[in-house]
Amino acid sequence: MNIIDQPDDEILAVADPMWLDLIKFSNEGRYQEFSSNFSKSLALALNEIEVGRQFAGSELTQSLSYEVDCLGLIRRGAHVTVLYRQRSTTKPGEWLGRLVLGYEEDSIKIFGASIF
Repeated sequence: MNIIDQPDDEILAVADPMWLDLIKFSNEGRYQEFSSNFSKSLALALNEIEVGRQFAGSELTQSLSYEVDCLGLIRRGAHVTVLYRQRSTTKPGEWLGRLVLGYEEDSIKIFGASIF
């Protein structure tokens, strides 16, 4: 199964709750829960200690707002990228959130996540 073949509404039905979980666990600094939907390759590529430092040292990663807007989806290969307008509860302005999803062992997993 290829995620790019699914309609937008089906993808967003999975992506939006995953993004909200990332916000919650980032704000709380809970790495284990934050990474619970990561693909095996993404989980292996990230160092838990380094990610923990990023959580601790970044005001933005501790103040993400649940007020987000989906800007669109980009399909490429075996993955879909969902773009979000992300806000902070303490910092003025907007950021671009990026969530890359694909299938791993018949379930949708996160292959990339970032905020710019």
